[in-house]
Amino acid sequence: MRAVLDSNVLARAVYSAGGPAEEVVRRLTAPPHVLILSEFLLQELRRVLRYPRLRRAHGLDDQEIERAVTVLESAAARVEMREEDVIRVVPHDPDDDRVVACAVAAGADVLCTRNRHLYHEAVVSRCRQDGIEVMDDVELLVRLRKMAGEAGLPRGDA
Repeated sequence: MRAVLDSNVLARAVYSAGGPAEEVVRRLTAPPHVLILSEFLLQELRRVLRYPRLRRAHGLDDQEIERAVTVLESAAARVEMREEDVIRVVPHDPDDDRVVACAVAAGADVLCTRNRHLYHEAVVSRCRQDGIEVMDDVELLVRLRKMAGEAGLPRGDA
């Protein structure tokens, strides 16, 4: 499976060790799966991890944040994006167009997000045209576990 994870899911993977997002990242960075990132997503992740409320949750300083982002980057396939690759489809947050464009350009199977703007009918429909499913980290984890012949989520994992 080829998957693009939005920065909100990537951030959860960093600050919520043992949670669904962290397991999704771990599974996607091991063959046969592919985690796909773009420079925009990496920069967004750096920015998000520096939010004061998230710093309180993860306790990482700037060097540790950079190290976490570098580890993710080294384990992922990277898509180079040009401005003309950006698809204008997210009605309420044009910055999120770059996330959709990354998934389309990478030929992703899944766009994993917890961002409500990316569940807008126009976005889901556009993604569907390219064979991309929009789902959250818990849904993706269930799918990945099923692909591996494992049970879904045990109680309390969500």
